[in-house]
Amino acid sequence: MKNTVVTFRQAKEKGEKLTMLTAYDYSTAKLIDEAGINSILVGDSLGNVILGYEDTISVTMEDMIHHGAAVARGAKNALVVVDMPFMSYQTSVYDAVVNAGRLMKEARAGAVKLEGGKEVCPQIQGIVQAGIPVMAHLGLTPQSIHAFGGFKVQGKTKAAAQKLLEDARAVQEAGAFAVVLECVPAKLADMVTKELEISTIGIGAGNVCDGQVLVYQDMLGMFSDFTPKFVKKFANVGEVMKEAFLFYKKEVAEGSFPAKEHEYTISDDVLEKLY
Repeated sequence: MKNTVVTFRQAKEKGEKLTMLTAYDYSTAKLIDEAGINSILVGDSLGNVILGYEDTISVTMEDMIHHGAAVARGAKNALVVVDMPFMSYQTSVYDAVVNAGRLMKEARAGAVKLEGGKEVCPQIQGIVQAGIPVMAHLGLTPQSIHAFGGFKVQGKTKAAAQKLLEDARAVQEAGAFAVVLECVPAKLADMVTKELEISTIGIGAGNVCDGQVLVYQDMLGMFSDFTPKFVKKFANVGEVMKEAFLFYKKEVAEGSFPAKEHEYTISDDVLEKLY
């Protein structure tokens, strides 16, 4: 069954947990979709795990459109949410609506996600009024990593916790259909989840949220540059891949691959006629 923003609302009402994973290409999206995951996030985390950047700041609209379109072609039932990259929405409501529209038209997104609270509510409202579903993102917002001074848990002081709670109320009021809570204390995430009518999607926010999201390379052990505390490795696919690559190298070097069963044949009569 096709997942939509209505799926998120109904899951919240029924108390059913939502599942979300990142993907950046057709093949991975297809596998995630076939597993029945509710939503696929084409995150600007592709800057780290796909393009090799140190952060998400350098990711462009063209990057998001390119990878978003690939994912959309592979996802038949999952709701595809595409991140709005740095400076594609912060500059003005007009820019935000235009760029969100590009992600819907060119990347075939089912919704867009942007970071920030009260300060981006005019953008959320404008995008929603244009008929585009918006997922908000609070807590540790990677595009603001330089302002935070690094990857740090957010909302631990009274002032910070109060701001996060007020921001959550604000993005809901602006029209967001869901909000990601990243690196937020579990008890605070619980308070936000219970207060909001929209779904909360946690990443490093405990198991009290309405759903969870992880970067698939993290949960499969494929990205070793940095592993956050909140990541659980559900399989060590990275090691399996390296073993396969080494095995391939060995067989090519010793001449056992390709074997006869991997070859195409030609008639000796044809060869005898060559000159």
